[in-house]
Amino acid sequence: MCVENNELKILHAGALRKPMKECVQMFWKRFPDVEVLLDYSGSRACARSVLEGKNADVIALADPHVFEDMLVPRYVDVFFVFATDQMVLAFDDFSRKSRSIDNENWMEVLLEQDISFARSDHNHDPCGYRTLMLWQLAEKYYEHNDLFNNLNSKCETNWIYPKSIDLCEALLEGRVDYAFIYSSEAEQFGFKYLKLPNKINLSSPAHADYYAQVTVTLTDSNGRVSLVKGAPIEFAVAIPRTSANKVLANEFIRILTSSDGEKVLESCGLIPC
Repeated sequence: MCVENNELKILHAGALRKPMKECVQMFWKRFPDVEVLLDYSGSRACARSVLEGKNADVIALADPHVFEDMLVPRYVDVFFVFATDQMVLAFDDFSRKSRSIDNENWMEVLLEQDISFARSDHNHDPCGYRTLMLWQLAEKYYEHNDLFNNLNSKCETNWIYPKSIDLCEALLEGRVDYAFIYSSEAEQFGFKYLKLPNKINLSSPAHADYYAQVTVTLTDSNGRVSLVKGAPIEFAVAIPRTSANKVLANEFIRILTSSDGEKVLESCGLIPC
């Protein structure tokens, strides 16, 4: 096998931290001498770093829309979806009202004065704008007037984190009672969570048209505004045009999408495609 160099740079969404590390361990069994550099952030922040000149051999993001909106066709020719997920409301035994919250009353619980809840930044992280979509869809589904505005107003700046994995740390440390994250993250960290109805949790292709009713406006650091529509949650991967080691990048993606890679994704709470 002819490789360009002995280094592989992987840039990925924070929500993929655990499965990426486990796939790298499998990669090292075949290529023990390759230095693998992992870097992660919110997916839009990852894409923005590529626009600003960051080099990567593999890019794995939490939403194919980020590739379409920011990286195709100048930086990426093609990408493909490798896993799906769903939004959940995560908490632990020490979260206030954790013994009484359920699928019917979670909105009222979150809006109680002494309850804190968090989301990630929608301008940097798909989990953030998916949370805003979930709130909009919940307002429709439960016929709960002003639910979105009430939740959005209460979720103050100090409860908005750069990326979804930061929410897990906030929950672990008791800085918030609840957090809107992916079910895979809740599984990985051992949190309890509410599995919300399919019509609002962005998990089901059968409800794609229903999800598409809601939109979120995004603004980047340069003031560029874009609109993202609700859609089923998907994770996608690509090899950028600027990759310095496309051979090893292809080998890593082959492992990620292999039967063993699918077992890793499943063990991390993701659904392989």
